[in-house]
Amino acid sequence: MQALLNAIAQMPLVEDAQRVFHGRGGTHPGCEQWSLDWFAPVWVLTSFKPVSEAEMGQCERALQARWYELAPGQPLNWVFQSRVTGEAETRLMAGSVPEPHVVTEQGDRYIVHVLRGQNHGLFLDMANGRKWLKSHAQHQNVLNLFAYTCAFSVVALQGGAAQVVNLDMSQGALAVGQHNHRLNHLPAKARFLGHDVFKTWGKINKMGPYGVVVIDPPSYQKGSFIATKDYIKLIRRLPDLLEPQGHVLLCLNAPELDTHFLHAQVAEAAPSLRFRERLANPSAFVDIDPEKSLKVLHYQNA
Repeated sequence: MQALLNAIAQMPLVEDAQRVFHGRGGTHPGCEQWSLDWFAPVWVLTSFKPVSEAEMGQCERALQARWYELAPGQPLNWVFQSRVTGEAETRLMAGSVPEPHVVTEQGDRYIVHVLRGQNHGLFLDMANGRKWLKSHAQHQNVLNLFAYTCAFSVVALQGGAAQVVNLDMSQGALAVGQHNHRLNHLPAKARFLGHDVFKTWGKINKMGPYGVVVIDPPSYQKGSFIATKDYIKLIRRLPDLLEPQGHVLLCLNAPELDTHFLHAQVAEAAPSLRFRERLANPSAFVDIDPEKSLKVLHYQNA
């Protein structure tokens, strides 16, 4: 785990939420189980394998030593999350977590919950997707499917979108999304629909067409969405949802499904769409096999 300890010893003190160490990318042999994230003012260390007391002690001493250098006199706040299959747990190891816990990214503010569940409210690997949308949203009608806590909606409105339609089955996630909009003092140009996308096409169509559509589904969520059988159902709808020359971001975070999977689905179900680019992931999320990392593909309607 020396690579993790080295990353801790060298980490800077920054304002924005971001990943500090990404062992799961495979670029640090022997450290594949580890990730370290910064949700100011809290460090979140995650392990996907069991951790010994000795290893925990090494991590704690490294964090304490670096924090003393970065912020002498300030308390160290850190959380440990175990993601061992069947034994997932989250523990506050030192200090405290603000409530509400508000973090920033590229000037935008978001509520996160680092002590609650496996997802914290802001997916750090999607930072470049949010940056892209902010620069492409001006005057656009934006559809945000699987909106979660509506970070895409926040950046779309910050980028001048005419309207954003957010859709997610989780009313709790959408409530956090509405809070995120208030935090950023955004105009009342967003709608929040707590519905199953596959049962809401009539309402979605009525609010279209859309200049930009973002599709960022879970790769596998039983009873809700399974990428291998459900993604093509979404793609088939895109030509009718999009304005001429409209843009779409197709997102997929499933290591077992590569970019060819999405390209093949588009070729079959929406051949009028033209591939433009794959957005690069943040540099902190480098992976020895890019096909196993987050995939964000930009297509444009004919």
